[in-house]
Amino acid sequence: MRHWILGVLIACLVLPVARAQDLPPTEIRLASEVWPQHTEADGTGLGWDVLRKVFEPEGILIKIRSVPYTRSIGLVQRGDADAWLGSYRNEVKGVVYPRWHYDADQVSALSLASTQAPTLATIGQYRLVWVRGYDYQDYLPNLRHFGEIQRRAGVLSMLDQGHVDFFIDAHTEVDGVLKDSPQPERYRVTLLRSLPLYLGFADTPRGRHLAEVFDRRMTALVASGELRPLFKRWKQPYPFDKDLETPHAAQ
Repeated sequence: MRHWILGVLIACLVLPVARAQDLPPTEIRLASEVWPQHTEADGTGLGWDVLRKVFEPEGILIKIRSVPYTRSIGLVQRGDADAWLGSYRNEVKGVVYPRWHYDADQVSALSLASTQAPTLATIGQYRLVWVRGYDYQDYLPNLRHFGEIQRRAGVLSMLDQGHVDFFIDAHTEVDGVLKDSPQPERYRVTLLRSLPLYLGFADTPRGRHLAEVFDRRMTALVASGELRPLFKRWKQPYPFDKDLETPHAAQ
């Protein structure tokens, strides 16, 4: 009799826990670097607005964590976050990439105005630099001379002193660098290519479920056109009108 009672008590304790684990998530933990007007630390920006539109109608609240890009990947890999923002597709192994992107990077080259404007075909001839962890060597062809820096501060000085020919980054980040210059007309910004931006989800049952929700909702939102006003509000190109270049196609 005592064994039977003990078994009932254990079942009463274990079953609610098991049921709680089976319930769909009511929040998604998102990690991202702070990108101006895209993923601000205060929760404003186009990226956060798009993801609220995706998840909140499903009863899933977004919780944000602002960290450097490489750390955001580590948080997902360790299970301390459900997904990170700003990844190129298949950039990182061992995570789950959805079918849909949520935005696109306008990958651009910043140089002195006196430097000849590059093209995707000629960019590999020059000395390039970008922020550590962005791995633009995987998305630009035939590179010969490139390096990484820890932060964007000092980029204009590197260009002025002739240490590098071009700084490579997303167009919005390049604009942020130019805001620090009293003479922005001394520089030129050249668009090189567009690359779709993805969420990288943790390869766990929870992460895979959230990736499925993301794809289902994005399919509906793109079909309805509901996301278009968000991109117009933030004055960014709408990335769903046509197929973007496939990552690694430039190799």
